[in-house]
Amino acid sequence: QVSLAESGGGSVQAGGSLRLSCKVSADTSRYCMAWWRQAPGKEREGVAAIVYNNGITYDDRVQDRFTISKDSAKNTLYLQMDNLKPEDTGMYYCAARRNGCWRWPPWVDYEFDTWGQGTQVTVSS
Repeated sequence: QVSLAESGGGSVQAGGSLRLSCKVSADTSRYCMAWWRQAPGKEREGVAAIVYNNGITYDDRVQDRFTISKDSAKNTLYLQMDNLKPEDTGMYYCAARRNGCWRWPPWVDYEFDTWGQGTQVTVSS
């Protein structure tokens, strides 16, 4: 089973940018990879996902502001977040599912096999 380690979170003002990274312990070329987030008192929600055939999807709330990408040579998943808003505040998690995404968009959290520990993003107004 792979392990995931997120980094890159922090505190920024509204309109700012952050780049999250998720280092994966193995080749994820056949995996469904996604970023999720959870705000205090709210359910976890899918943010962006990428699958081995380069299919990409975003939640409507981050479309045109966030960009998901991966560097297969480095086994690293990224989330570039621009024009951040206070409502983007939360703990951001990297998640992986073997053998691709079961559904598309893959916004069912229990269908992911492995989760990272999370990295905190705080956006102030």
